[in-house]
Amino acid sequence: MKEKREKKEMKVTPWNVSGKIDYEKLIREFGVSKINEELLERIKKHTKELHFMLKRNVFFSHRDLNWILNEYEKGNKFFLYTGRAPSGKVHLGHMMPWVFTKWLQDKFNAELWFQFPDEEKFLFKQDLKFDDVQKSLKDNMLDVIAVGFNPKKTYFLVDTVHANLMYKEACKVAKKITFSMVKASFGLNENSNIGEIFYTSMQTVPAFLPSILKKKNIPCLIPYAIDQDPHFRLTRDILPKLGYYKPASIQCSFLPPLNGVSGKMSSSEQYSIFTTDSPKEVETKIKKYAFSGGRDSIEEHRKKGGNPDIDVSFQYLRMLFEPNDEKLKKIYEEYKSGTMLTSELKMILIEKINAFLKEHQRKRKLAEKQVGKFLNWDK
Repeated sequence: MKEKREKKEMKVTPWNVSGKIDYEKLIREFGVSKINEELLERIKKHTKELHFMLKRNVFFSHRDLNWILNEYEKGNKFFLYTGRAPSGKVHLGHMMPWVFTKWLQDKFNAELWFQFPDEEKFLFKQDLKFDDVQKSLKDNMLDVIAVGFNPKKTYFLVDTVHANLMYKEACKVAKKITFSMVKASFGLNENSNIGEIFYTSMQTVPAFLPSILKKKNIPCLIPYAIDQDPHFRLTRDILPKLGYYKPASIQCSFLPPLNGVSGKMSSSEQYSIFTTDSPKEVETKIKKYAFSGGRDSIEEHRKKGGNPDIDVSFQYLRMLFEPNDEKLKKIYEEYKSGTMLTSELKMILIEKINAFLKEHQRKRKLAEKQVGKFLNWDK
């Protein structure tokens, strides 16, 4: 079974991630740069401490981070841009880059422009209705606010709501993008609808909209999962032609689905944990579906130990839920030696996730009265 998983061909696009993910290959194919120790030290000079996602190579690659730090050191502060295309519930895989983005906002006192392209999934999913997207949009906003972004420095951009600001600029971008460029970047063809072909023009706008509004060129840093990179490669090609900086970016790896199949967590109900899941749902999903690096029997596990490097519960702790390096190391060693059983490792994760979700859901409820602060900034 494991061998079959390993052989599945890797596919990574903004709309489809599958197969065994080879991040070294993605670095080569996408043309991003590895985050090295020298760059980590440079970031630490400004942040005083490194986020555990940086130390553990969860955020592993970048474009022009050195340049954006140069600008920051000259006093030309950057803004952050990330987003979420609403089409369903938010799961833990979505949360991972947002948690890191909040850290960046706090450490660099940066503005965040958060885009909700409410037309994207409608255009790319044939069976999706616009009314369903709008329901997801309102729901997803609560999750973003609950992360804890600074309401005085965070601005929601909804493509259909802020079209008065965005569409004219998107047209300027669209004029510089040919159909052949879109085909090469996204694999679109003559059967793709014209909305799909135009869409990336809208996703480009937040990378330079603050420069337009403030009438000066402002550097932009975009944190995102590596599958979204094709959009921003085009963005980086186009913006200098319009007189703006290329946006810098930092990319993270994927939080795997519970069943351990390669790819990333998706909207699959049983193999994903959503921000609205109850403690019982979390416990059931992890106990039933979380892929184990343990042995076939307790006796064998005690004797030979488990493999934390393939164990999904350990990967969730490493990537999102255990920021303490010493605690994580202890879990790793105890599981690998056989001292800790799979059932015990799963219980650690269950407790961590439920503690996280309890607080997140509390903030999510409070967020219902805060949406206007983030959404109506241009009034």
